Amino acid sequence: QVLLQESGPGLVNPSQTLSLTCTVSGASITSGAYGWNWIRQPPGKGPEWLGCIGSGGRTYYSPSLESRTSVSRDTSKNQFSLQLRSVTPEDTAVYYCGRGVSGYVDFWGQGTLVTVSS
Repeated sequence: QVLLQESGPGLVNPSQTLSLTCTVSGASITSGAYGWNWIRQPPGKGPEWLGCIGSGGRTYYSPSLESRTSVSRDTSKNQFSLQLRSVTPEDTAVYYCGRGVSGYVDFWGQGTLVTVSS
């Protein structure tokens, strides 16, 4: 069983950086042909893929958010992280981490609500 758990602030001020960490247990983020993903779902809207980091460390980003997004990892802690810069209230969403394989996510975190507001 692969478990993923998101952590980070639930409230971020506009223009600041949103930072979240996903802690993985039951699998190594450096093994296998997997991508470790960040996905979000704004209130009343569909899910949006933000980016991912592969088991080899290569990163991939949504073209629409690439200029504001960074995904990194800490292999010693089996964690990967998201940074989204210059946030606005439109970045308010439930943020999920998930393990991706062959184009779909097979294990999801429970999600964490991040509100952008002053």
